[in-house]
Amino acid sequence: MKTTSTRLDLSVQYVCPRAGLPVRADFLRWARAALDGGGSITIRLVENEEGQALNRDYRGKDYATNVLSFPYEYEPRTVGDLVLCPEVVAREAAEQGKTLAAHYAHLTVHGILHLQGWDHEEDEHAEAMENEERRILAALGIADPYA
Repeated sequence: MKTTSTRLDLSVQYVCPRAGLPVRADFLRWARAALDGGGSITIRLVENEEGQALNRDYRGKDYATNVLSFPYEYEPRTVGDLVLCPEVVAREAAEQGKTLAAHYAHLTVHGILHLQGWDHEEDEHAEAMENEERRILAALGIADPYA
């Protein structure tokens, strides 16, 4: 009988000022809520320059973005990296009238879903992914990020 581990090995790297940022326990709670099975994931919080360089080099878009996902393996365990840019996250949260914690939770869930193969390139996939995000965030007590 095949058993699938639900263990999550999570590393959080802060390569930017840490003041006001979520702590590892927050990221762990959000990641576990979105993760189907076990995994080995690194979440790296970076300054704009690194976020821009990664987005340019890997996606061909020359600007810092909120979250980047780098999946390496889907099965039997999810293995990958998430890169979050706190300056972008804070700006978006303010513009969208969301709490910073709620926006970090949403982007973490969004990124974890990408690590598991979800995408939003086509309308049908985008709708399914957004609905899954809503479901996970509601279970965490976080309002619909798309409302």
